[in-house]
Amino acid sequence: MAVEYTYHKANDEYQTPNWIKHGLFVNWFDPCPLRSKAPLQDGLTIEWVDCTFVNPPYSQPLPWVEKAILENKKGKTVALLLKHDSSTRWYKLLHQAGAHFLMPASRLHFSNKKTAAPFPSIIAILYKKEKPI
Repeated sequence: MAVEYTYHKANDEYQTPNWIKHGLFVNWFDPCPLRSKAPLQDGLTIEWVDCTFVNPPYSQPLPWVEKAILENKKGKTVALLLKHDSSTRWYKLLHQAGAHFLMPASRLHFSNKKTAAPFPSIIAILYKKEKPI
């Protein structure tokens, strides 16, 4: 099996497809950019802004999901591009937090990969909560 298809921590950076990053979430803050595209920052310790888009490392989504839920409780809208796996703890946390899930019709073609992802993806959106009148 080619390295391109192998899913492991060393192959954890998938560049967000342009139709998502520059179509749906254009100009949204990205606390988790590709290491090769931005200076190092720890997106888990900095304050996020409204609106934030995150394509976290697929091997470690839980801390990013927990941070997204925390930032959403502070009144921010957060979207996450994740591996679709409804059997995980982080998926359950998103569901409990009231996330909306968007499922692409097919496997994504990431900008820095030659073939489609070896897994299905999902976009989870935590919308800013409106204060009751």
